[in-house]
Amino acid sequence: MSRPGAVPRLAVLASGEGSNLQALLDAGERGNLPGEITLVISDRDGAGALQRARTAGIQALHLPPQAHPSRGDYDRLLARSLADHGTDLVVLAGFMRILSDELVQSFAGRMLNIHPSLLPRHRGLHTHRRVLEAREAVHGATVHFVVPELDAGPAVLQYRCAVRPWDNEASLAASVRRGEHLIYPIAVKWFCQGRLRCRDDHVLLDDQPLRAPAVLTRDGAMALAAPPI
Repeated sequence: MSRPGAVPRLAVLASGEGSNLQALLDAGERGNLPGEITLVISDRDGAGALQRARTAGIQALHLPPQAHPSRGDYDRLLARSLADHGTDLVVLAGFMRILSDELVQSFAGRMLNIHPSLLPRHRGLHTHRRVLEAREAVHGATVHFVVPELDAGPAVLQYRCAVRPWDNEASLAASVRRGEHLIYPIAVKWFCQGRLRCRDDHVLLDDQPLRAPAVLTRDGAMALAAPPI
């Protein structure tokens, strides 16, 4: 942390409804998130995430891309906003912008993302459709550290669920979203506790290399790759 001994300060970046933000807020209400969400930023003025932040008494900031057409200018403004709030961890929660290498590198090891697939499979968009088209038996979500290459950072924790014979894109998305709400607070908690680190693009959990992501399944079981929650 940039402030040893202090409660970690979290900033959440979201473009949409903010359901993963709500999962983090709910974890905090249960006393299960040893960090403080101090800022929520969205590129969309009507994003539900901003309203969720305001309801929770958290500063909600809309940064309109139209006012900063250069991605570099926009990301420098974003970086200043994060720095002004003393951000220890940036949590991407459906932020639908590709961040510049400069911004990502300035928060190297301090930026997490959640992606609706079992990375490294199905980077990018339309993951549920692609899983169904490929007739895959298992789907899920991955929490990973962010690196400049899209959806390529080292994975921390995955949620895995079976693809049921009757699943369509909407039902599969709903199943994966429920899993996202389970694993993202766990990964953020690990970081806030000082248990989770990224060093030289390798994940350390309790100072031990995590050679494969920990796995949480639909029945709530955690794979042996991770210590008890």
